[in-house]
Amino acid sequence: MKNKLTTRPFLKLTKLSVAMICVTSTNSFAEQTINKELDEIVVVAQKRAQSIQDVPVTISAYDGDFLESLGIGELDTLSEITPGLVIQEQSPNNPGFVIRGITSDSGSSQSSPRVSIYYNGADVSRSRGSYFELFDVEGIEVVKGPQATLFGTAASVGAISVATRKPEKDISAQLKASVGNYSAKGVSGFVTGGNDLMQGRVAFIYRERDGFIKNIAGNSNSQNPAGFKQDDMHAIERFSYRPSLRITPSDDVTIDLVYTYEKNDDSGTSFKNGLYAPTGGDTSPYSFVEMPGSPYAESVFGKKDLGVERTVNDLNLTVNWDVSNDLTITSITAGRNFDSLEVFDADGTQAWFLEFAEAAEGDQFSQELRAVYTQNKFTSIFGVNYFEEEGSQRIPFSTEESIFLNCLGVLGSGVPCINNDGSVNILTPALTGGAISELPYSLEFTNYGENKAYSAFADVTYAATEALELTAGLRYIKEEKRSGYSSAAPNSVLTQAPLFTVDTNGETFYGDADYDDWLPRFNALYIINPTTNMYATVSKGRRSEVLEVSSANDEQGNVEASISEVPAEIIWNYETGIKGKALDGRLDYSVAVFYQDYSNFQVTLQDDEGVAFSADAGSATNVGAEAEVRALINNEFEIFANAAYLDAEIDDDSNNGNLAGNKFRLQPEWTFSTGLFYSTELSNSLNLTSSLIYSYRSEVFFEPANAPISGLDISQPGLGLVSARLGIASGDYWAVSVFASNLLDKEYLVDAGNTGGGFGNPTFVAGAPRFVGIELTLGFGGQ
Repeated sequence: MKNKLTTRPFLKLTKLSVAMICVTSTNSFAEQTINKELDEIVVVAQKRAQSIQDVPVTISAYDGDFLESLGIGELDTLSEITPGLVIQEQSPNNPGFVIRGITSDSGSSQSSPRVSIYYNGADVSRSRGSYFELFDVEGIEVVKGPQATLFGTAASVGAISVATRKPEKDISAQLKASVGNYSAKGVSGFVTGGNDLMQGRVAFIYRERDGFIKNIAGNSNSQNPAGFKQDDMHAIERFSYRPSLRITPSDDVTIDLVYTYEKNDDSGTSFKNGLYAPTGGDTSPYSFVEMPGSPYAESVFGKKDLGVERTVNDLNLTVNWDVSNDLTITSITAGRNFDSLEVFDADGTQAWFLEFAEAAEGDQFSQELRAVYTQNKFTSIFGVNYFEEEGSQRIPFSTEESIFLNCLGVLGSGVPCINNDGSVNILTPALTGGAISELPYSLEFTNYGENKAYSAFADVTYAATEALELTAGLRYIKEEKRSGYSSAAPNSVLTQAPLFTVDTNGETFYGDADYDDWLPRFNALYIINPTTNMYATVSKGRRSEVLEVSSANDEQGNVEASISEVPAEIIWNYETGIKGKALDGRLDYSVAVFYQDYSNFQVTLQDDEGVAFSADAGSATNVGAEAEVRALINNEFEIFANAAYLDAEIDDDSNNGNLAGNKFRLQPEWTFSTGLFYSTELSNSLNLTSSLIYSYRSEVFFEPANAPISGLDISQPGLGLVSARLGIASGDYWAVSVFASNLLDKEYLVDAGNTGGGFGNPTFVAGAPRFVGIELTLGFGGQ
């Protein structure tokens, strides 16, 4: 059996350390004879196994060995090595996926995602359920541009497809354990084995780490030393396990049953207020916070401490039947549910001001049946898909009335929200003549969403000549949507009206609508020579209409349903590229340029009361280019590099309103990364492996307005991060590695503005500091 720990070409190699670059002579590289070539990358983006070079779309693909060698165990770190991809993780309950500058992160049950997240062939794109730990992974494919024909309507700008490792007949096992700074600890592993008929596999991971932003709430130097002591921010505790079963009743039939359970218990996000400092501190996002939350958190939110508790269950049954050499039928049946509760201090101060929670629930079921038929010059894919989901997003809120109104500046008191010494002004005694010391206030609102989607798709590739392949695909989709809204918003004592939103008086308002559309794609692949292919594609993407239901007051002041519809966001993508190999298979590359035209570009904004809503920002344009290259320098040394350029904005047209001319949120103009990999034999039984990875992103805006909030800049300047790894391995038996991420300990933001920004109090979320650790891997069995 090939040495899995030490003899990996690119996508199967570990990383190159700075130390190894210094001690390795470039002259010795030149003197060596290269006796190997890069492994062929095989992808299934077109629902069949193909060399990545033969697929006429832009794809970045990584196998599981490569991800493990880099220590990539979270989705957001994937964007460090993928051109045109940005993944933002405030928490596992609130990820944002950005492909080619277009963001998909809405948690509302009434809106649809833009990026398809596929897990073992099934759509799991709903934001609050789309995050998962990356462990025991077979491979990941990131497909850029609209992929609705093969991945469904959620893939309006692209798709991320993750496949887990399947059971094997030979008995083998692996155990990994790691420790690091911030009291980090982790353990993961798998065991697999079976016979000709049935094979099983069980994999698991557990990770925990202390928070890296100190929270002084409840400490002796805080405003309330006797108060509840919150944990430090950004601490994690995550556990997941995955039993899987493979049944092979014949050589032609394979049945895979995979169950995944995941539990997250993180301490919460450091939404640091940019206007008011904690006691004895400053407004820097990277220093300590004082975030006590609501004193009524347990009764109002159902959770006393800040942070997220989230549980995900996923069950997948995939059946592949090779009916003949020409025909394969595949059935994928999948169900997924998630239940999360996140409590957060949206103002990021010691004031009992903007205390929120989000309780999100969702259930999904999908069934896909497809056939791939190949004969002579034709390859055809036909299929049908049924998808349904039902979810809700409940938002409870807690505040003290006078603090809320004073911090918003509506009382005209002339008294600051928070004094220079950090103390909070409670004006209730003065406003009530001393009769009342404080006025707790709470409300909640909930949005509901039910969606059923029926679709049929066909994709045909025709080999017109030995050098030219033409592809045409089409998906028809019909959606049945139902959106709902309810709120419980009592009148404030001080204002005699709800502090925000409109009380529905115990009623839930609903709206229903049906939509349908045709989503085509056209591709051409031209084989210039045996090592070089050129391709062109035209494809249509669609983000579904938003059927938004909320509450409002009519002219007489009576509550009524407010139902609005944001039109479907339509994208036309025009793209061409070239993929090739050189130097006898020791170098491969791909280059793509694209133009994207958007109509009815959907954005999420906040009204004057801080409540999020969907809006149509009009037309938008996205022009860009992406390039990837990897090369073997010699038998031990390998490099890769990739880059992406984006010129994307809402069109500077007066019809597009206040956002005209603005860049998309979370969209860097440039992204770039490069990696150096080195592996060498130290003795007959020991190998040294090492790596160095550098990634860069240019400036990004965190809000669609691209403008300061309350005079504070809401952006992140250009940023470069470095990670490194150095290890020693002994065959399949053991390996020891030391690793570091953000090696230079750069300070940077992952988000700004946020919910607090909607109330004039922008908050800032710090990125992770330098993490260092050591990892031990033990292997058992195998051949």
